[in-house]
Amino acid sequence: MPFCIRMEELKGPVLEIVSGNSRIFSGETVRLKCSIYDVHNSTWDYRWFKGSMQLPQSGEHLVLWNAHIKESGKFYCQGVRYTVVGEILTLQSLAVEISVDGGWAIMQVPPHRNIVGNTLKITCRVRGTPPLHDMILYKDGVEVVRQRGPIPHFYLTNLTTEDRGMYSCRASWDVNGRTYSVISVSTPVQVLEVLSQPVLEIDANNDQVPAGMMKLICHHEYNAPAPAPPVHYYFYRNNNKLGVATSVNHEFVKRTPGQYTCKTKVPELGLIRWSEPKKFE
Repeated sequence: MPFCIRMEELKGPVLEIVSGNSRIFSGETVRLKCSIYDVHNSTWDYRWFKGSMQLPQSGEHLVLWNAHIKESGKFYCQGVRYTVVGEILTLQSLAVEISVDGGWAIMQVPPHRNIVGNTLKITCRVRGTPPLHDMILYKDGVEVVRQRGPIPHFYLTNLTTEDRGMYSCRASWDVNGRTYSVISVSTPVQVLEVLSQPVLEIDANNDQVPAGMMKLICHHEYNAPAPAPPVHYYFYRNNNKLGVATSVNHEFVKRTPGQYTCKTKVPELGLIRWSEPKKFE
């Protein structure tokens, strides 16, 4: 029997939606593409998974035609190449979740990250093409926007972290003197800070830390779009700065009792964030 070789230097493929959306109505179609970046331009076959179950498809694309609700789930792909010594596998891709909705309204939120200060476009899709005349956007069950007319888009401008929540929409239209109204299921909206509040870690019990020293690590998230200006790191003990600013998020210091903090700064963006103090005894 051939044996399997896992090549850790091969990165997982990139899985993306090339046609359709992550939320679709039953009966619609979505197409996924699996891309493998191989500097040797080798020939690859593909394995597709829904959850932990391998699917029968083997090509570069996976198409859900005339999708059913039961086809909702998280999809993955993996590259496989056959050699004289056996199979060579890439890592699995990150998941792409597809939701097939059997209702009459869908909230569609763009897949890209929503950053503080940006504008978010939310679309309330209704099955078919009814003559819409009233659209309402809800956040956590509370009405936040009402608009008249057939335009199904809502715009949340100058986003803040207060805009995080579960959003749904209601659409109404008239046919033959009767009013019809449908509401979507709720969809989560996350809003990320450009520079999150850092969290200080004190690593004093690591064999790789020199004797008599400890390692201060300043953890944070940085969501500035590329090309992002650099982050500068500062470390403090009892409000006194330790050394100079660094371009890496850690620093080795003497094991000295006290209250430690770290600061992240992006001068080009005017951003400064402080960690909560952490005591070392």
